[in-house]
Amino acid sequence: MATPNEKLAASLSSLKELQKDGRRVFQSSELKRADRERLLEQGFLREVIKGWLMSTSPGTKPADTTPWYASFWEFCARYCDERFGRDWHLSPEQSLLLHAEHTVIPTQVVTYTPKGTNNTINLLFGTSLYDLKQKDMPADSDLTEKDGLRLYTQAAALIRVPEGFYARYPIEAQVILSAVRDTSEILSRLLDGGHSVVAGRLAGAFRRIGRTDAADEIVKTMKGAGYDVRETDPLNAAQPFGHLSPGTPPIVGRVRALWESARETVAASFPQAPGLPQDTAAFLKFVEDIYQSDAYHSLSIEGYSVTPELIDKVKAGNWNPEEDEADRKNRDALAARGYWQAFQKVKESIAEIIKGAPAGPLVRTAHRDWYRELFQPSVAAGLLRAGALAGYRQHPVYLRGSRHVPVRWESVPDAMRTLFDLLEAETEPSVRAVLGHWLFGYIHPYPDGNGRMARFLMNAMLASGGYRWTVIRVEDREKYLKALESASTENDIKPFAAFIAERVQWSLDQAA
Repeated sequence: MATPNEKLAASLSSLKELQKDGRRVFQSSELKRADRERLLEQGFLREVIKGWLMSTSPGTKPADTTPWYASFWEFCARYCDERFGRDWHLSPEQSLLLHAEHTVIPTQVVTYTPKGTNNTINLLFGTSLYDLKQKDMPADSDLTEKDGLRLYTQAAALIRVPEGFYARYPIEAQVILSAVRDTSEILSRLLDGGHSVVAGRLAGAFRRIGRTDAADEIVKTMKGAGYDVRETDPLNAAQPFGHLSPGTPPIVGRVRALWESARETVAASFPQAPGLPQDTAAFLKFVEDIYQSDAYHSLSIEGYSVTPELIDKVKAGNWNPEEDEADRKNRDALAARGYWQAFQKVKESIAEIIKGAPAGPLVRTAHRDWYRELFQPSVAAGLLRAGALAGYRQHPVYLRGSRHVPVRWESVPDAMRTLFDLLEAETEPSVRAVLGHWLFGYIHPYPDGNGRMARFLMNAMLASGGYRWTVIRVEDREKYLKALESASTENDIKPFAAFIAERVQWSLDQAA
């Protein structure tokens, strides 16, 4: 008779077979009852709704949203395919959000389908799926598929979204409108459908973001066809917009638009920059002296159990993984050693910055050195494979407790190039520090260590304005993460800018 361990192993083999090609979502009927019950009991599966399961891991706490958010869009696609066949698509609003690289997990997804029942299906963690009954499916030319999701094309969605979309999602509207290379695809739909009101709205939106060519083309063509077009601006009157070139890729447009929309708020929140220090030795001595406090708080925020004694041990060189097995296997010691090594590299960068080196170009290159030092001890000890030092991630990531899903890994290089372009062009050190920190974490370019890297970048950019090294305390972790979440999911930078400004002012006061 098979032992319990052998039975679990057999059930895991069945699950592994289903997980080919990265699948995380399954129908209950795809597993034998005994396998299903065993895997649910041991925490390898979790029920989404009756008849549907998702992969998870033993030890995952019931309140951990990560497995669900990682499975959310796959579930929506597989559930709709199973229930409606090919006769379904997402709403025009959700279609545009996904086209614009808006990765926040929505609280409700609206699916349009002739087979709908106008019913809400409640899912995990307050999310839901609403199947809206519609008479007919759109023309195939109006639909496209992305990661298994059936969406309106950008042109078709722009015709269908209500006016309120522009005020609720001004960033996404700008990203989509800026990505339009030519108005022909939009105009053909406007003309065939006689959409004179929509034409006026689109013309006003294009003109507002600086696309006067597109606005004029829409108005002239519609009037030439005999339509009375009255141009209106549907975008939020208070929303600032920078200029994006026609055809700007969505991720590039998104990062630029987020920066432009937030920079004035950040600049207004900050104490005046002291300017580059006259006494560079004293400035660097302050950085050296604050190391222990910074290491303790920064590592503790990330969940490491780090004590001042461990930090002193690492700093003094008494950490010896070659001969001390406890040191070699101590995850916290490895993290502390990596932090020490990376801190030295950041300090070298700051020494150049306060002597007048341009911060943006310097950090564009140096941040890769910081990252390698951060994880070199774990690679040397054999706890991470050498490929972990290769650079930007090659896989999706999800953040525990956050509805924000970082940038798709395929878009990370473009997003990071854009971020460093913005850092180089920005004149305000406070804006470089706050938005550099936020957007580094928003993009989440590395497999691990992004929070520590974002705080390193913040302090390098603060130094470019003569601000002292600023520590984010572990006791402020909840407030800090909540402010970051507000910025990433609601496009509200105010709480984060105010939080960082408060900590910077405290650091300035200590040095006075």
